[in-house]
Amino acid sequence: MKGETLNNLVLLTLVLIISLLFLAMIHQFLMPMFMAGIFSAMLSPFHRWLTGKLRGHKHLASVITIIGIVFLILAPLSVLVGIVAAQAVTVGQSVTPFVQAFINEPSTLTEYLDGLPFYKEIMPYRDILIERAGQAVATVSTFLVNSLSSATMVTIQALFGTIIMLYVMFYFFSMGTVLLDKILYYLPLRDEDERRLLKQFTSVTRATLKGTLIIGLMQGTICGLGFYFAGIEGPVFWGTVMAVTSVIPAFGTAIIWVPAAILLALIGDWAGVIILAVVCGLISGNLDNLVRPRLVGKDTEMHDLFILFGTLGGISMFGIIGIIVGPIVAALFSTIWQIYGDSFKEYLPAVGDALEKLRTPPESDSENKEE
Repeated sequence: MKGETLNNLVLLTLVLIISLLFLAMIHQFLMPMFMAGIFSAMLSPFHRWLTGKLRGHKHLASVITIIGIVFLILAPLSVLVGIVAAQAVTVGQSVTPFVQAFINEPSTLTEYLDGLPFYKEIMPYRDILIERAGQAVATVSTFLVNSLSSATMVTIQALFGTIIMLYVMFYFFSMGTVLLDKILYYLPLRDEDERRLLKQFTSVTRATLKGTLIIGLMQGTICGLGFYFAGIEGPVFWGTVMAVTSVIPAFGTAIIWVPAAILLALIGDWAGVIILAVVCGLISGNLDNLVRPRLVGKDTEMHDLFILFGTLGGISMFGIIGIIVGPIVAALFSTIWQIYGDSFKEYLPAVGDALEKLRTPPESDSENKEE
């Protein structure tokens, strides 16, 4: 018995050490493999349909599906990335001269501020306030430009990762079910818990792709058109920024277009203000409320705070791809704690009992008070 226990302990130790070594060795390929798994799962219904049309030729169906991804998604995306990167540089170069000119000629601003209450009291500090506002705008703009420029540049590493992802997708299409069965077999969880995790992963991934990406693409396109008709430089760049910010609950694209509308109002471009208010505020702003319930449905029941911090944390850790990965990790975090609560509910105290104990003073204290 002791020999068997020792053998199992040594075996588990070797499994852990060699697995960690292997993961450390291929860590730079883990994200392309993860994305390959996500897109393979999403496109598996189409792959199965195409396999049926091709009389069971799985490998041919996989090749055709991957070629379709390249020409329908990756090729247009690479063109968009190039345009966004070019406009990011242009916007970055134009922000500082605009702010400087606005500071040097504050008469336009003075005309609009003159009618405000308490303006005479803040008049002596006008130059300081304008200078500080200009510095803040320049800092935020530079941060956005640098971040998005680095994120949109097509690097050798990103290209290599894309090739790895497509290569892995070919095998996932052909033998994804076998690999999934192997993973679930080696995972020491109950079958119902495994199915629960898998269901949550699939539903949140579907909701993220449909909700975040499609709605973000729609809102970014509409707001980009609004910036174009309003005459703002770099509409593709700003549309891409707003496609990213659209994932932030409550605020969304307003983080970008509202300050832009204020700046247009300060320089007297009321036509541009009306265009942004109608296109970005009225049309794009209500798009989320109208489309998301129909598009996403009940695929995910996560709270807005989980979506917010999951998305922002995902972007911070994984870059722009964190828009997809972040909410998935947040959903798995929530699900695994629910499974933990169900599995150990016999050992966990009831919340009502714990709160009651906090409200009720100990008996010794009550007796002391009576004495």
